[in-house]
Amino acid sequence: MRFCTLKNKPGFISTREFYARETLTVARELLGKVLVHRTPAGVAAGVIVETEAYIGEDDPACHAAPGPTPRNAPLYGPPGIAYVYLNYGIHSLLNAVTEPAGSPAAVLIRALEPLDGIDLMRRRRVRNGAARPLDTHAICRGPGNLTVAMGIGLRHNREDLAGPRIWIEDRGLGATSVAWSPRIGIRVGTDRPWRCFDPTSPAVSGPRAATAY
Repeated sequence: MRFCTLKNKPGFISTREFYARETLTVARELLGKVLVHRTPAGVAAGVIVETEAYIGEDDPACHAAPGPTPRNAPLYGPPGIAYVYLNYGIHSLLNAVTEPAGSPAAVLIRALEPLDGIDLMRRRRVRNGAARPLDTHAICRGPGNLTVAMGIGLRHNREDLAGPRIWIEDRGLGATSVAWSPRIGIRVGTDRPWRCFDPTSPAVSGPRAATAY
């Protein structure tokens, strides 16, 4: 896979350097970063306010738990690529692959605070069945809603997260505050406090009660 050379462009996160680290560190540092998607319909962007870490074959909730398969192959690949999969046959979920190649792990992007292209994102949600009126903070609340609003689908699996179509950048916003809790929306591995979120954000998709970590 060819990685874009974007180190000298202000705001872009260097794919290898940022993502090739411990997954919990990446999950924490993604808060306050901005996910951007450029499409023919326009550019959509939002501040990441909620993430979840999935780490290794010994994590029962990680797709790597059964070992390497064609579906989870991106988890074993280079860091900084998108792992997009269909959840329960309905929603496409966006993950950022982390840690060195061969160490399967990723961070699920669970929620965004919309920034750019808000009308475009709202139209996508409404076309997908969301009821009107749709509050701005609800547009990207939850990982399935997020991908619909951002126009991200299975076709973006293995996409380079350093652009040119999808990227994560640092606009110097940062997270107001940071909390950890057990992961949500899963049936196994719920004891691990690997959900990271900004408890002050109204766009967070789950409980705001924190667990000491």
